[in-house]
This record gives sequence, C-alpha cells and structure tokens, in this order.
Amino acid sequence: MATTAHRRYAEIMRDVEDLINDHIVQQQRGTSERSKLKLLVPSVGKFFTPLALEEAFNFQDEKRRISSRRFVPPSFNDIRLTLNSAQLISLARGGPIELVTFDGDVTLYEDGQSLRDGNPVIQRILKLLTRGTHVGIVTAAGYTESEKYYARLYGLIDAVVDAIAAKELEDPKLVVLGGESNFMFEFNYNAEHFLQHIPRAHWLLDDMRQWQEEEIQELLDVAEQALQECIESMHLSAEILRKERAVGIIPSTSPWSQKFTREQLEETVLVTQQILDLSRVGKKVPFCAFNGGNDVFVDIGDKSYGVLCCQRYLGGIDGSRTLHVGDQFLSAGANDFKARLACTTAWIASPAETVQLLDELAVHEADLEKA
Repeated sequence: MATTAHRRYAEIMRDVEDLINDHIVQQQRGTSERSKLKLLVPSVGKFFTPLALEEAFNFQDEKRRISSRRFVPPSFNDIRLTLNSAQLISLARGGPIELVTFDGDVTLYEDGQSLRDGNPVIQRILKLLTRGTHVGIVTAAGYTESEKYYARLYGLIDAVVDAIAAKELEDPKLVVLGGESNFMFEFNYNAEHFLQHIPRAHWLLDDMRQWQEEEIQELLDVAEQALQECIESMHLSAEILRKERAVGIIPSTSPWSQKFTREQLEETVLVTQQILDLSRVGKKVPFCAFNGGNDVFVDIGDKSYGVLCCQRYLGGIDGSRTLHVGDQFLSAGANDFKARLACTTAWIASPAETVQLLDELAVHEADLEKA
C-alpha cells in the first residue's frame, strides 16, 4: 500500500512540476498568460527557478512517512515543507545562492524575543557568511537607532565580531533592513554597536524615490484613523503607536487590559487594508498592513521592496539567487507574502524550522558536490 501511495503522490508532484516548467517557458517568452498553470490557477505569480517537486517529495516522504499513513492524508505542513525542499534543491542546483534574507520574529527567534547567544541559528548564519553568502535581516521592527537593532540581534552580531577577531571571517556582508523597507544598517566592525546607518540615497529603488513625504504622512494619518475606529468598534484594550514610517496598535498598559484575540487582529488588518486601498493616497504610496501576533501595524512599503533594496545595495543580486525565509505567507495580514515578488521564498513555522531549513540546504549542496 505504501509503495502504491508513494508512486501516485510522486506522479502528482511530477505533473505539477511539468506545469511549472511550462509556465516558466511561457514566462520567459512574455506569454505567461498562455501557460496551462495560469489557466488552472489565474492568480499564479512569477517563478524565479524551477521547482524539483518530485525529488523534494521523495526527500520529505523519507522523513515524514507521508505514503505510509493509512488514515491521515497529506497535510498542509507536508505540502509546505515539500515546497520548501523543492525550492532548496533548485537553488542548490542553480547555485551559488548569493543572498539569504530572514524575517525576525518567529523566524530567527520567538515572537517578541531577541537573537540571543546560544541560538542554534547563529552558527548556521555564520556558515553562510563564511562561504561568502550575503545575509539580510528584513524585519518589521522600525528603529532609527543602531542600539535597538543590536539589542534584538546581539547574539548574532557578537558572534560575527568574535569570528572576525579569530580570523575565521573576513568582510562579512550582513545588512539589517527595518520597518520592512525603511531603515538600513550594515555590519561594521568599527561602528557603534557594530551597525552603521546607511542613508536612503545609497539603497532606495528608483520608484521609491518618487514617494513624497507629505503623501507618506497622509497615508499614516488615514491608517491611524482606521485603527482608532477599530479600537472603538471592537472595544480593544489598545493604544496607538505612531512612528516615522509606520503606525499601529499595541496592547494597552492598563492593568485591566485584555489580550487581543486572533480574530480581532485579523479584522483590524482587513478593515485598515480596505480603507487604505480605497483612499487616494493608498493608490500612490505602497504600504503593508499586517498582524504581528500581538499588534497590528501599517508600514510604508513592504518586504518585496525590502528584499529588492538589499539586492540592489549588495550589488544587483537576482531573485533567482536570493532566498527569503519567513513565517508569514498567508495573504491576509502576512508581511512576508510580498517577498514572493522579489525572490524565491521558504515558509517556516518556527525558529527551529529555520535551523532545519538551513541544515537541509547544506545537505542538498553537499549531495551536489558529491555527484
């Protein structure tokens, strides 16, 4: 039974892989609307690489024993991890990977925490840097001071400093892009807190230079009013927090404050998103409204711009040589979703999965070297 199930699942993966390959051919010709996949899934976007789905399924089936289950069909997580593996295999095969970008919360560390000493992902990131892969941390945290980013990432930054001092690492390319796509800092051994602020003139995309400050603030005004209406209509125990390039709601400091429910957070995101979409300024200035787990924020720009800015600043890296790793890819209130427009992506569900993902990438690369 398991052998038959495995063969049938593998055949399905091979068929989908063929559909994707056909779509890529049409994409290269500029006629992607004619692909069979586009007809079946009209919302399908751009593929930066092929996806080795059959090979990835074989890899995951060996680990998760999907074909051996009698009563539990392939789950969402089975498919998500198979797609991750397919992307890793294709990237390793077409290598080298030049840039890996990471979300912060729930990707590198637990929600609301910091990247502390001893976090197992640190050694994996150091290996990327050692082999010359650029690393970017593209986070919603919108700080203007290097000290605050250091406080969130000190475990990694200190490890990089130690590796340089021990001559194990030379000139690592590590950048932090905060507020989705608004504040860039680059690792600098001689800078305060080892992070040097990079002026926007050095990394802004051409279309981002067209955004007017008055329109940015107008959009944040509209978003703030929408958030206030959500607070009042749902009686949320929340406070408005306005930043230079973002506005959001955070839990109230009142001793009678109640934790937000997931439904309240999602409703707030969708209401605010719709109001901004219908506004005049929302059609002119790109923005991202997202559920942060215990808050809701609206940022100027989004992670597609964040990844593209990293690619530009680091020398014009192509999306097919870039991997973005994040935990928020559901279309409603998920800020990693837009990164799919800029590069290949991997959808993880915890910091532990990020470690497993990087270890798996190393396995696929090692297998190719042996072949």
